[in-house]
Amino acid sequence: MSSETSYSFAQATADFSAFAWGPHMLVLLVGGGLFFLIYSGLVPFRYLKHAIDILRGKYPEANAVGNISHAGALSSAMAGTVGMGNIGGVAIAIVAGGPGAIFWMWVSALVGMATKFFTCTLAIMYRGKDETGRVRGGPMYIITQGLGSKWKPLAVFFCSVGLVGNFPLFNTNQLVQILKEYLFLAPGSTGVAVGSGEHFWMEFSLGLAIMVLVALVILGGIKRIAAVATRVVPLMILLYVGCALYVILTHLGDVPMQLARIVTDAFSVQSVAGGLLGTMLTGVKRAAFSNEAGLGTEVMVHGNAKTSEPVKEGLVAMLGPAIDTLLVCTATALIILISGVWESGGANGISLSSAAFAETMPGVGPYLMLVCVSFFAITTIFTQAFYGSQCFAFLFGAKREHWYLYLYLLAILFAATNNLSDIVNIIDGAYGLMAIPTMTAALLLAPRVRAAAKDYFGRLRVANAAAGAKDVPANRR
Repeated sequence: MSSETSYSFAQATADFSAFAWGPHMLVLLVGGGLFFLIYSGLVPFRYLKHAIDILRGKYPEANAVGNISHAGALSSAMAGTVGMGNIGGVAIAIVAGGPGAIFWMWVSALVGMATKFFTCTLAIMYRGKDETGRVRGGPMYIITQGLGSKWKPLAVFFCSVGLVGNFPLFNTNQLVQILKEYLFLAPGSTGVAVGSGEHFWMEFSLGLAIMVLVALVILGGIKRIAAVATRVVPLMILLYVGCALYVILTHLGDVPMQLARIVTDAFSVQSVAGGLLGTMLTGVKRAAFSNEAGLGTEVMVHGNAKTSEPVKEGLVAMLGPAIDTLLVCTATALIILISGVWESGGANGISLSSAAFAETMPGVGPYLMLVCVSFFAITTIFTQAFYGSQCFAFLFGAKREHWYLYLYLLAILFAATNNLSDIVNIIDGAYGLMAIPTMTAALLLAPRVRAAAKDYFGRLRVANAAAGAKDVPANRR
């Protein structure tokens, strides 16, 4: 491939991402999320304990329709969000937008909790069935059943970009990067970047191994994905946050300074991403890539939850951004900022995060990260396969769904041998476009969610008063 062709492809992907992630996305995701937060009466913060109790299985429902439990739905959604976006994506945000980008990730997460409450409540309110009779959920069903058949082109648009946005490109690329670097080459070796051309067959072999492992899980459907995610994801989050706590406790004096740096840099017109607006967009983009609030992917898995109470699933879903961005992304950011390695340049994505672990936890750090990254990336790839297959089934029928899964597996090989920047641009662009139909439908249907919430919490208060205790289940009889 000539350098001219390579440049043209790189430029095309960059232009695609820039088009999708213009200032309009700041208005749509942050502005829309802020509207949901206010319109809901601050539900995400008022009912956190109740949401946790639901997640713990405190309020089981007999004969509820669905495929997986509340915990299974959240774990599967978290498997799709807690991945390279929390590790490599945070590094990309800091390099591109400076420490201030993390502040805008926090803002996006806070309003994203309200967004997930609305979108995932709608996921249960407007579930659909495919031609085999299987229950399905997602923005495409919210659009066609909630807004009506005349809006179907918007549902088709969501599914079309969802096929691309959910390809396992970024996570596969970064997983191959760190496996190659720490298992087969010396860290920092020349040509270690995936797609450099110097280790093609090594990258291809790693991609092939990942593809086989993924195939063993995703061909078993959402129940197998949920079973794996429920066991693996909580443990990996605990291990990763434990590493961050060690770094924080051993560098406690640096923490206040770095937190202050995040806040002050967020409003600096000299930010490295082209000023205040550039930093805001970088933070919002990376937060969306991290917790997926408003993109619609999480709606597809929460729509499979076994419940007859839409509001219950909305409450469970809103915990996602708090765990994903406020906890895991902040942990990554503090490790990178405390280490100082981001200021030296020369590294990006997962390599920068790896260098930060090596600096703050000499010896064992990079290998603990290797374990976390491997599991995070693999579980994300599992869940993204489910998301993409839902889009494919809506467009082409459930009986042809396996065709997408085969194409998905081949995409793993592509990602394992190609350049990071092109891959990030493709995924970013598709993700941005997915938000348009998702947020449009949620905003138009917001009054129905508020009415359902008023009904649910009214019954909850009545049940509490009758029982003389807090958090008594309020299921419809």
